[in-house]
Amino acid sequence: PLVLVFHGGYGTGRGVADSTGFNAVSDRAGFIVAYPDGTDRHWGDGRGTTLPDQQNVDDVGFVSALIADLVQTLAVDPKRVYAPGISNGGIFSHRLACELSEKIAAIAPVAGAIAERFAPRCAPRQPVSVVAIHGTEDLFVLWNGGEVRGLIGGKVLSVAETMARWVKLNGCPTTPQIAREPNRDPADGTRVRREAYGPCPNGIDVVLYAVEGGGHTWPGGPGGRLPSTGRVSRDITATEIIWEFFEKHPKH
Repeated sequence: PLVLVFHGGYGTGRGVADSTGFNAVSDRAGFIVAYPDGTDRHWGDGRGTTLPDQQNVDDVGFVSALIADLVQTLAVDPKRVYAPGISNGGIFSHRLACELSEKIAAIAPVAGAIAERFAPRCAPRQPVSVVAIHGTEDLFVLWNGGEVRGLIGGKVLSVAETMARWVKLNGCPTTPQIAREPNRDPADGTRVRREAYGPCPNGIDVVLYAVEGGGHTWPGGPGGRLPSTGRVSRDITATEIIWEFFEKHPKH
């Protein structure tokens, strides 16, 4: 399997490698992980406000070519290519699922919803599984959608609208099965609610981990360097959850 991890705005591939811990999971589980760098430390995620969007950088074409190159040069299974990302990288992962559905089996956006401006153009040719993780108190990519806070701005759909879009595109049941994750760290100020929309046709799943009280952070990770990113949940480890989901969802 190949896992392409997409950094957030102003981030780097090296930085997201450190903050997610995917290398250790890759060593243990035996998948290939790569951390691309975006132009101007951003991705063209469809908001229309990042430099790659404004300069028409073909980030989708870049990822498509990168996948093709890694499939050709490494022992990558083309049916098991996955795209997690955080913030700008998470928003971008939605775009990749919409436009590269023939190459990507599943995505895992963390703290990233679908860009509002791009949403009408999302028409995947093949179904794509989705596991999303989002804090209800995210102060940057807001749970209820709207303008993304920060210098770049641009609007995103709400988390509910984003999930509803994938549920509809994948033909899943509209009522989720809801369960609580164990409260492993009561001191972190969060609780995690798992909402699973399934079973869907073709072995597809759409799952949301709603981090109640969580901020603009990677659960189980070291968290942001700034207190303004909010609470980091210790009840789940996003990297482990994402890989377990990917492992169960090859492209059919």
